[in-house]
Amino acid sequence: MAELVKLPIGEEFFSNIRTKGFYYVDKTRFIAELLRTRGSVNLFTRPRRFGKSLNLDMLKSFFETGADISLFDGLDIMKEAELCEQHMGKYPVISISLKDVEGTDFQTAYDSLGMVLSEEAGRYDFLLESDKLNMPEKESFRQLMNGDFSKSAFLQGSLKLLTRTLCKHYGRSVIVLIDEYDVPLDKAYQNHYYPQMVQLIRALFSQALKTNKNLEFAVITGCLRIARESIFTGLNNFKVRTISDVECAEYFGFTDAEVRTMLEYYGVGERFDDVKEWYDGYHFGFVDVYCPWDVINQCDKLRVWAEAPMEAHWENSSSNAIVEDIISTASETTKSQIEALISGDAVEKALIPELTYRDFENEDDDTRQAYLWSVLFATGYLTDIGRPANGLHKLVIPNREVLEIFKKRILVWFKKKVFGNVKKWKNFCEAINNGDADTVQTIFNDFMEDSISIRDTFVKKEMKENFYHGILLGLLKAEGSWIVKSNVESGIGYTDIVIIVPSKNIGSIIEVKYAESGAFDLACGEAMKQIEDAGYESVLMQEGVQTIHKYGIACYKKNCKISYNKV
Repeated sequence: MAELVKLPIGEEFFSNIRTKGFYYVDKTRFIAELLRTRGSVNLFTRPRRFGKSLNLDMLKSFFETGADISLFDGLDIMKEAELCEQHMGKYPVISISLKDVEGTDFQTAYDSLGMVLSEEAGRYDFLLESDKLNMPEKESFRQLMNGDFSKSAFLQGSLKLLTRTLCKHYGRSVIVLIDEYDVPLDKAYQNHYYPQMVQLIRALFSQALKTNKNLEFAVITGCLRIARESIFTGLNNFKVRTISDVECAEYFGFTDAEVRTMLEYYGVGERFDDVKEWYDGYHFGFVDVYCPWDVINQCDKLRVWAEAPMEAHWENSSSNAIVEDIISTASETTKSQIEALISGDAVEKALIPELTYRDFENEDDDTRQAYLWSVLFATGYLTDIGRPANGLHKLVIPNREVLEIFKKRILVWFKKKVFGNVKKWKNFCEAINNGDADTVQTIFNDFMEDSISIRDTFVKKEMKENFYHGILLGLLKAEGSWIVKSNVESGIGYTDIVIIVPSKNIGSIIEVKYAESGAFDLACGEAMKQIEDAGYESVLMQEGVQTIHKYGIACYKKNCKISYNKV
């Protein structure tokens, strides 16, 4: 049996994937569709980790002069013989990524941008010997290579200078590829120099992309569509393809068929349903897609151990602060909408297609919330399942992984709220320790009243129980002197929460149940029966714990009921 190729985890260079034995999901049809539908400047917005960088590097590998044709052997684009003959390897290409252009102050970010442009110019150092350039042009190019950007006007015009120099040397207009264009703006907003960075990026783009006779076309990628007035002022023939657009929708993200093929190739096709539940659910145009980063990383886990649990990969690839932001500032109406989302329902929202970071500071709460919902959609935390007649978008949480992100951020917010009332929290812990079930029930209900609940809808029962389990576990683990364990093997099963108070030789067993349709007594009875039948107290008895409290806790929406017994 032939050895399986490696999975391209974190690999963003097309040539490496094609020459170093990596698995590749063929997206080369993107080249043909781009050429047939392009404008002079083309912006593609997608959430992070959806293949933007790899696609741009693929374009560079295809178009750049001296292209290695063998990289595309056997791929779909080679079926387009006439197109390949006309465009493959025919253009000078400028390819830059702005993902690392950042700093705690404007000067640091300015220098970082200069370094990116200087390094790209360095790829063409042979232009200093070109007989097509005169001495002043060579001197300007040398200054660009050396990173001498002491005058901001030179940095602002550097990209245009590079296109002009390349066009003159090659006698062919230049293709410009810019990846993660909005990262410097995001970092600038976070570090309070946003107006300066907007002015710099606007000037850089305007000179290079507006009425530049040396430009063949440009492709730009990012997560957000920043308002044209802010960045793309005055650009003609400017085409934007967001996650709502039909054109090129299938080229960012994996389709059902592509995921099935990958899993079957690595011998784990039987895990397709799990992968689909966790990582599918995004709707780009008319296409349903998976997050590629998730699929590749999870497939790598599964190929080693076919029974490996599903993990959150996209969640850990960047900050999820935007989710906590919307939750922490939520009105009661917004809270109810988040509850609906977590429960599997849709919420209807008007979306703002063009954003500026300053919009997040809008003093009008309704306007600010509208922008936050729009960012949640654009960055992949929500997806659109259709537009009702009134023009609102039907937004849902796309998959299990993103659902868990929302739940985690809610728990963070919840704990901040709870621990703001230290006295009540200490009374709660004392009641648990003393077997005072009535007080535990009263305080836990008070806590949940100010939280976000799980509605009795589409979410699986065990997921609803896990949500309330997480809330309770967060409250108990904060008591640093206790030993608090979750899902502990005990007797003939796994109990939800086990607590040991070493200083008092007291323990507690807690089983959490979701009370379907508010059937609290039934759920409490099931919880206590599970504790008794499974012999959960055995783990505490083995530790020599003398007093054992048993709590069966039934939760529904923002209410709970508690049954209690004692050993």
